[in-house]
Amino acid sequence: MTDLITPFNLYPPEGEAIPLVCDSPHSGVTYPEDFRAAVPRERLRMGEDTHVDQLWRAAPQVGATLLAATFPRVYIDANRTLNDLDESLLDSPWPEPLQPGPKTRLGFGLIWRNMDRDTPIYDRKLSVEEVRARIDRYYRPYHAALSKAIKSAYDRFRAVWHLNLHSMPNNAYERLGIMSPHPLADFVLGDRDGTTCAPEFVDVVAAELRSLGYTVAINDPYKGVELIARIGVPSLKRHSLQIEIRRPVYMDEKTREPNSSFGFVQRDMGGVLSTLAEYIRSQCRK
Repeated sequence: MTDLITPFNLYPPEGEAIPLVCDSPHSGVTYPEDFRAAVPRERLRMGEDTHVDQLWRAAPQVGATLLAATFPRVYIDANRTLNDLDESLLDSPWPEPLQPGPKTRLGFGLIWRNMDRDTPIYDRKLSVEEVRARIDRYYRPYHAALSKAIKSAYDRFRAVWHLNLHSMPNNAYERLGIMSPHPLADFVLGDRDGTTCAPEFVDVVAAELRSLGYTVAINDPYKGVELIARIGVPSLKRHSLQIEIRRPVYMDEKTREPNSSFGFVQRDMGGVLSTLAEYIRSQCRK
């Protein structure tokens, strides 16, 4: 494990900019030395959205900004609120009020407690100081960079569109304790039940993905979490959409290596971005 030089990689627009900001908060694969996890690296990697930032690497080419975390989600999750912390992880009380959510009680909060119900990540309690260090060194800089990109686009265009990019395990329903009558879709689009972006924006993304041969679900089983909830205010022309891709579509879940379809999927995501760029330019002309 190595120290991080920077908590994120930022790829600015190439050529004429558009108000599209893409972020991948869980694609980080560099594990800080102070993690001191009690489970092997290969097991920890099951929490990564491995290669998601690369799938969408064409974003700057269409004029968008792309932000990608370098730190792993299991170390600290940038898609959670700061008060979504499991105090049972700590060796002393947290000094501020906490509001752990349902996933935190399962072990998947701001700081993950376990990989699954039978696999705890730590053989020790964490100190308040080391959790604060993770927040200050990784979480806050990532959120500051994202907020700056969103504000810059909005200030210039008086509108912004945001894609929050993720991947999902093939057994997502099982992991979430959901009995589904249908298979997991290739892509799940989350807008927190229609509250974080205009329905038209969801429709454009869904139609483009379906035209490429992928199956698409809306808010099933992922609706979106902290980042789109904070950014998306459609009434103010702030549109935020979470996109989950089923991992076997582009990689081997066990080895975390790209599969033979990776190049094709990456090309397709470039096509999706081009379609969105045209849509956003047309909206900006109105």
